[in-house]
Amino acid sequence: MPKLDRFKLQSAQRLRAAMTDEERILWRHLWRIPVEGTHFRKQASIGIYFPDFISHRLKLIVEVDGAHHGFDDQQRHDELRTKWFENQGYRVIRFRNHEIKNELDSVLDTIYAAVEERKSHLGLRDADGA
Repeated sequence: MPKLDRFKLQSAQRLRAAMTDEERILWRHLWRIPVEGTHFRKQASIGIYFPDFISHRLKLIVEVDGAHHGFDDQQRHDELRTKWFENQGYRVIRFRNHEIKNELDSVLDTIYAAVEERKSHLGLRDADGA
């Protein structure tokens, strides 16, 4: 295995093992989104990045942001990262930790709406043809 591939694999494994409490909560509840084709992966690499949750089929990324994302340097980094994802055709939606803890149903509703929007935008159909 080439060194870069091995490095990406090891990085993804470390990130998956070091999930925040809020990422774990969201991961346990993503299955509640009742739409065919919403398979999300956690900390899967795309380019040089490892988004928190990604559906390659839907070209949808869900990020969970902690308090440090409020700092200017981190906000600039997040903006550059989001623009890169968008240039690759992905839509990025972000949630703050407190939203995951206190408004989980609203978060899941927002993800559901984004899934439906992406399916429509990409012309995807469910397995049953709907």
